[in-house]
Amino acid sequence: MLSFITKEFEVITADIDERAAEIKMEEDGVPALKVSEHLAYLKAKAVFDALTEEEKEDSVVIGADTSVILDDVIYGKPGGVEEAVKMLSSLSGNVHVVATGVSLLSGRSKRTFTEETCVEFYELDEYQKRLIEDYCAGGSPMDKAGGYGIQDMGVLLVKKIDGDYSNVVGLPVARLARELLNMVKYPLE
Repeated sequence: MLSFITKEFEVITADIDERAAEIKMEEDGVPALKVSEHLAYLKAKAVFDALTEEEKEDSVVIGADTSVILDDVIYGKPGGVEEAVKMLSSLSGNVHVVATGVSLLSGRSKRTFTEETCVEFYELDEYQKRLIEDYCAGGSPMDKAGGYGIQDMGVLLVKKIDGDYSNVVGLPVARLARELLNMVKYPLE
């Protein structure tokens, strides 16, 4: 998705314990809508800190993390098919928030933001139940926050979205492009 903004980037995985960080934030009372922003910052900082001084001056590190939130509860990646079915069933008939936290770090500037999109699932009728079971049996939910991908067969569960579609996929590219432009134009903010 980042290639919509630039063709020149490198993907570097941050070596952080996301689950431990989430538990700490929960203990500290960090609101669910801010957890992804904090995780995005931790990811970006881990990569940024590993750069040389020269690389820090010439680079912008982007960290991102997406959460699915219903009733102030974060729905992470399911641990198995049974958990995925339960998760998607509980999202059915409800509106949840997909919150993607993004952190941008360079040698001259730092910016963080959270993009929120509301997603409504269809009611949990017999058809929705069958869709959920078939979708989970295929394995797709296992590596996705909330147990679904709107960019794959998970789209069949979705009745409506209000907000940025790319945010639900995992990266709010339109807002990110604007934030990067502002970072270049106004580097000391």
